[in-house]
Amino acid sequence: MTLKRILIVDDEADIRTVAQASLEIMGDWEVITAASGHEGIAKAETEKPDLILLDVMMPDIDGPTAFLQLRANPQTQNIPVVLLTAKVQAADQRRFADLGVTAVFAKPFDPVTLSDDLMAILDRG
Repeated sequence: MTLKRILIVDDEADIRTVAQASLEIMGDWEVITAASGHEGIAKAETEKPDLILLDVMMPDIDGPTAFLQLRANPQTQNIPVVLLTAKVQAADQRRFADLGVTAVFAKPFDPVTLSDDLMAILDRG
C-alpha cells in the first residue's frame, strides 16, 4: 500500500491529535495538520495532500468557506475534502452535499475506523 498524505484542518488540538494518531497507527498515513482554515488552505497548496479532513466550525473561516476557496484554486480544486462536524442534521448534510464535498463525518468520529473510512472514500474517487 502506498503512503497516503492527509491534511487535517481543525482548530481543536485534541481532535487533530486523536485523528493524527489514529491515521498514522491504523492506516500508515502521512499526516499534516493545520489549526485554522487559512493555514489549511496554505498547506493544501504547498503540501498537495491526497485528502483533506476539514472541520466545519472554526473561528477564522469556517469549513464551507475554506472548501469554496480550495475549489476556486487550480492547485487544490481536485483534492477530495471530507467535512468534520458535530452538526449532522439532514439540512446541514444537504447543504454540504450541494457544495460538492466528498463526504461528511460526524464528531466524535471513531478513531478505530477513521483510516478505513477515509481509504474507502479515496478508493471510490
